[in-house]
Amino acid sequence: MLNDTLAAALSKILNAERKSLKECSVKRSNMNKQVLDLMNAHGYIGSYEDIEDGKGGVLKINLLGRINQCGAIKPRFSISIKESEKWEKRFLPAQGFGIILISTNKGLMLLEEAKKKNEGGNLIAYCY
Repeated sequence: MLNDTLAAALSKILNAERKSLKECSVKRSNMNKQVLDLMNAHGYIGSYEDIEDGKGGVLKINLLGRINQCGAIKPRFSISIKESEKWEKRFLPAQGFGIILISTNKGLMLLEEAKKKNEGGNLIAYCY
């Protein structure tokens, strides 16, 4: 039984990328869909399709080979915009390289967008 479907999904994507596979499938959840939408919008993965398998569903992802590292951030630290630079230094290799996903009361967004909107929230995942 999986306790954190997002962490399992990102781990599976990273393992498939390291094996140079063209596609992989992960368990469907609303959080996984939102994270994959943001990763797709920023060019880290290709499109994905939602497949009903009778057990809760699967997301079949087309991989582009552009992910060096990705993962869920555990525990889900609560941050304010003032301390965002500290978290960027911790999870990203260089400034302006990669994305950090944050859950705010206005939905899931990038840390950069949250800075512009002056929104705090909880750290969810990173990718570069």
